[in-house]
Amino acid sequence: MSDRESVLFANDAFYQAFNDRDGETMAELWAQRVEVACLHPGWPPLFGREVVLQSWRSILSNTDQPALEMVQPVVQIYGDVAMVVCYETISGQYLIATNMFVREDGAWRLINHQSGPTNGKPEPGGDDAPRTRH
Repeated sequence: MSDRESVLFANDAFYQAFNDRDGETMAELWAQRVEVACLHPGWPPLFGREVVLQSWRSILSNTDQPALEMVQPVVQIYGDVAMVVCYETISGQYLIATNMFVREDGAWRLINHQSGPTNGKPEPGGDDAPRTRH
């Protein structure tokens, strides 16, 4: 599997864990030896693995939390660091997200998730060929 495919796989796993409300998988997706951060829409910035994972446990335990769809990922790879910028669709609204990954023990692990409102929306048919930038 290419680095691009591996990063997209890790990014997809993040959204699958969110939609499955799977806290155990969510924890496995985050880096263990690199400092992590998370910026949820409307929240103050969160720093540190335990604080970030506690935020996800809280979100995932909310049975009213609507499903989240990720579309139009754009991958950028910088050696052992990668970034995915994508749209998130939740309750008919669009957010823009940045997911940062680091290669840790041969796997791509999250080090940062940031999501917030956007004026834009996905381009029609834009999912046909996810873009990669090197």
